[in-house]
Amino acid sequence: MLAPQDKVRGRGWWASCLAGLLFLVLSLLSIPAHAVQPDEMLKDPGLESRARALSRGLRCLVCQNQSIDDSDATLAHDLRVLLRERLTAGDSDQQAVNFIVARYGNFVLLKPPLQWNTLLLWFSPLVLLGLAGAGFWGFLSRQQTTPPAPPLSQQDQARLAQLLQDGPDQ
Repeated sequence: MLAPQDKVRGRGWWASCLAGLLFLVLSLLSIPAHAVQPDEMLKDPGLESRARALSRGLRCLVCQNQSIDDSDATLAHDLRVLLRERLTAGDSDQQAVNFIVARYGNFVLLKPPLQWNTLLLWFSPLVLLGLAGAGFWGFLSRQQTTPPAPPLSQQDQARLAQLLQDGPDQ
């Protein structure tokens, strides 16, 4: 028969195992799933690997922070098919990407080029960081500081010395 403290330890062990198992399952669910469907894949492994490499650099216009390779959106599917059609037609990698960029703009690229029309994409994080820093500095500069306490007069110093000598009870 187990003592009460042993039963508690046994429950704690099972709870730890269950929590670890739950963490493992949730971790596996967070792995990005590739959304490329078998019917999209090209028969030629060389062309398919080129298509996969290119699709990792193209943004899903619906999800916006996923590549079209990782997105389940219908538009991402259409872009994957379009990219594969261009590669099958004999386009080079750059020609296929340029064709998609011509239709959807530089926003379709996960890493857009630094051009006059993409300056906002590249420098908006720096501008926002600068604005946040300026706001924080302004907040700190408006904070009031407590002025130093004036020195004790002779009478206050004598009273303090008497209180310290006699104690607080008197």
